[in-house]
Amino acid sequence: MMTRPELPGRTPRGEGVPTALDGLLVVDFTRVVAGPACTQTLADFGAEVIKIENPDGGDDTRAYEHAEIGGESAAYLSLNRNKRGIALDFNNPAALEVARALIAKADVVVENFSGGVMKKFGLDYASVAPTNPRLIYCSISAYGRKGDFALRPGFDPITQAESGFMSLNGFPDGEPVRTGPPIVDMATGMSACNAILLALIARDRLGRGQQVEVALIDTAVSMTGFYGMAYLINGNNPGRFGNSPNGSPTVGVYRASDGPLYMACANDRLYRRLVTDVLERPDLVTDPEFAHRKARTANKEKLRAIIASVFAGDTLENWMAKMKKANIPVGYLRTVEEGFNAPEVRDRHRLSRIAHPTAGSVPNIESPVNMSLTPTVDPVAAPLLGQHTKDVLSKTLGYDDRRIAALAEAGAFGKAGNTG
Repeated sequence: MMTRPELPGRTPRGEGVPTALDGLLVVDFTRVVAGPACTQTLADFGAEVIKIENPDGGDDTRAYEHAEIGGESAAYLSLNRNKRGIALDFNNPAALEVARALIAKADVVVENFSGGVMKKFGLDYASVAPTNPRLIYCSISAYGRKGDFALRPGFDPITQAESGFMSLNGFPDGEPVRTGPPIVDMATGMSACNAILLALIARDRLGRGQQVEVALIDTAVSMTGFYGMAYLINGNNPGRFGNSPNGSPTVGVYRASDGPLYMACANDRLYRRLVTDVLERPDLVTDPEFAHRKARTANKEKLRAIIASVFAGDTLENWMAKMKKANIPVGYLRTVEEGFNAPEVRDRHRLSRIAHPTAGSVPNIESPVNMSLTPTVDPVAAPLLGQHTKDVLSKTLGYDDRRIAALAEAGAFGKAGNTG
């Protein structure tokens, strides 16, 4: 029986090694997935990210039910590493004073509230840019900040459905299927991070900041990729192909006598190598029904049945050995448990454990971005609700204990205990 992988303590980065974003101050008004994913990347590479949360429960992901440790959810921990957290009640004028003071000092603001929320509190770009003209202000939303749908709420699976992206996932005889992980949210977070970095480069050249915007619906449309482009060219509505894109019979899941594999022989060269060197069926090259890609696609069900019968005649490990020797693109079809315990993952040192104030330690999945000169910072677990409020106000804004106490008395931080 397989168990969870051992999580070693993380090896610290070298002393004095620079970070890519050292000195960058990011004020983070985001919650759920897309926004936190964006700001976590900035934090991983050295930006000081101050996460501002509602004192009444904080980020929605704190209550997500996948798993929890030390009172914090897996979703929240996975998206808020390396940030400092403060709690501010925007319905309190004293709290808004703090928010505006932080924005005035910031290089970057990121927000993903519903349309009109930041304007309601006087924290929108038009309101804050005059006092901080070098500010990069990034807005993340479902349908954009302009137009007829700007005020419409939306989430990852809704935009997967409405963009056509979901219609490409699943099997031809079934309903469209959303991706398991929120792929549009994650990709939107990546796009937001790219937009911020582009704006920072432009600021160095032009001397001023700007507002940048990314929307889930735009990301979802772009992720239809060459399927969307093919529709625009030929007018044919693309369908679902399950595990075989474009119905290719030599791409997808096959079963050996004792387990599944995923194979991707998408061109003639790989196909010939597969059927001659691995399957030992050279007739599948000479037969006119299978000699070329278009012919194979036209006769895909027949060819797939032949290949499946051959694979069923031997064990998974024997087929894997033969295919790897022939340099055929192939992989094991793994569960998350199997994938996280696999050598391809272990050898990359992607998994570790890091300290946490209530759990002792929590699991950590490393950033996928690797940089030789400016690697990620040593990871710090996602903050408790309001954990760094006092620290941020004193160190970042220069407030003394009396002023912080007055803000707490005024209710700016919500209930007692949200000042860290």
